Amino acid sequence: CMRIVVVIPTYNEKGNTLKMIDILADEFAEISHEMLLLYVDGNSPDGTADVVREKMKKYKWLHLIVEKKKRGLGPAYVEGFKYAMKELKADYVMEFDGDFQHRPDEIKKLVNEIDQGYEYIIGSRYIPGGSIPDEWGFMRKFLSVIGNLVARFGLIMPKIHDLTTGFKLSKVKGVLDKVDLDHLYSKSFAYKLHILAQIVNSGARVKEVPIHFMHRTSGESKLIKNEMGESLKVIFLFQIHNPKILKFLKFATVGFLGYVVNASTLWLFTRWMFPGPLAWGFSTELAIINNYILNNFWTFKEVKITGFGRLVFKFFQFNFTSIGALIIQTVFGTLSDIILGVKFRQLALPFIIVLLVLPYNYFM
Repeated sequence: CMRIVVVIPTYNEKGNTLKMIDILADEFAEISHEMLLLYVDGNSPDGTADVVREKMKKYKWLHLIVEKKKRGLGPAYVEGFKYAMKELKADYVMEFDGDFQHRPDEIKKLVNEIDQGYEYIIGSRYIPGGSIPDEWGFMRKFLSVIGNLVARFGLIMPKIHDLTTGFKLSKVKGVLDKVDLDHLYSKSFAYKLHILAQIVNSGARVKEVPIHFMHRTSGESKLIKNEMGESLKVIFLFQIHNPKILKFLKFATVGFLGYVVNASTLWLFTRWMFPGPLAWGFSTELAIINNYILNNFWTFKEVKITGFGRLVFKFFQFNFTSIGALIIQTVFGTLSDIILGVKFRQLALPFIIVLLVLPYNYFM
């Protein structure tokens, strides 16, 4: 039996809170795991915290944190997560909206995936069975879908369909407790992108389950205030600090310099009237030598090859793995000479490299 803490940030949600707590009491009773509810109130002037305090007399699983002032959605969730982990000894922590945009009866759908061994369960609007409100206008639906697609593309997570959802369940040990909650790149809606990116990149077992996102019937939706710029900022800051992206950028830079070597020597060999296969083969081999040296001393310097013997051995090994690129470029380069003519070599080269050689090299 796991202890699950549902965290709900609030600000001026007195009416919704009064109804939500009693509804969640019924839902929690149907779940086999131990369920706790933690409200994080931004010192609401409408008395939201007083409603929670009154309900705490009835429900022992209900808890409350009142911030000195409203600080934003991100800081509210962070404070709730920390309290849930440290004070309430949570095994899992759930993000959940207190305005009924997330359906209380769908909590059990996420919780059920714990028993299947999943560590990060995402309530997804964009997989079969999920939905966004019919009441939304075209522009809001468009921005929601496009914003999510931008996040998927920017964070390079094509296998995850809903990165901007606010309905998620995270395992604490080895997952949420590894997230740097004190240095998130956003204090607003986009905080969730940073947390999701850290968790997914850590290798956690992820599962998406379909949810029906509901239309908010009272008050102002937090989604309206969210700006695409905030999400783009989080994506940019995360990726420039992402070791995998930095390494790929170095790899791409070395590849570009290899292309410069390739193109310039191909031009020289063409002027010197080298036969097609020799011109393409020698220019490709010089680019391979360039890439080997720069990748060894820069791109992968943390595992740099040292010692003359190992350098030579690894060079031949590198050539062996690059033999496909050498063959691809020589064969297709020679074909381009036959079809287009030698004068079009410089035009054919970038297409051959980008469409054929680069994908092969990165895969190898």
